[in-house]
Amino acid sequence: MTAPLTPQDQPSPHDESAEAPHSGQPHHPEHPEHPEYTEQGEYSEPGPELRAELVQASLVAIAVAVSGVLLGLLWLWLAPRVPLIWAGDNAVYLKNSEAEDAIGADGMFALLGLAFGAVSAVVVFLFFRHGGIALVIGLAVGGVIASVIAWRLGVWLGPSADIAAHAKEVGKGVAFDGPLKLRAKGALLAWSVAAMVVHLALTGLFGPRDPEPPLPDSGLTPA
Repeated sequence: MTAPLTPQDQPSPHDESAEAPHSGQPHHPEHPEHPEYTEQGEYSEPGPELRAELVQASLVAIAVAVSGVLLGLLWLWLAPRVPLIWAGDNAVYLKNSEAEDAIGADGMFALLGLAFGAVSAVVVFLFFRHGGIALVIGLAVGGVIASVIAWRLGVWLGPSADIAAHAKEVGKGVAFDGPLKLRAKGALLAWSVAAMVVHLALTGLFGPRDPEPPLPDSGLTPA
């Protein structure tokens, strides 16, 4: 026979409450319901949705960058030329000293960049039908790369940059086109700025919206 338990030997309810949190699965009070927080206290890898957005942003950036070739060809075709004249003894002068052709190439590049940026933003929005910071970053990065490609391609395919050799080739007193230049390097950002603004505007106006929460029930019944 065993002796009955005395009040001192009986387990205290406070002991059970103290041991309860230690039984079962560990919890993290700082991140109670975080979907990416693991039991070891570390964040897990990005989910499939984030990886899909990164892939889409990469594809957008590549497609936009490749389309910079078209921008370069249009700039070469539409940009105004700067006529020069060789007066001999390595003296080359502008044919029209008061002409604005020297800055016309910069303005044409900026206008084309704005147009290409708006069109690329509309195409991306219609194709994916949703917004997201990843797509905006893809448009911005691709726009800068496309602008640099267009700039270098236009200069490479344009008139020769060796003005002295070109002048001697055409002869003294004969007008010839000067090299294509982009003096205002800020025009390289026109594509990216237009793409981001247009895409954000389209997302805000026509993008999917979160469902509105249901109204709380007041508990009143109609008479």
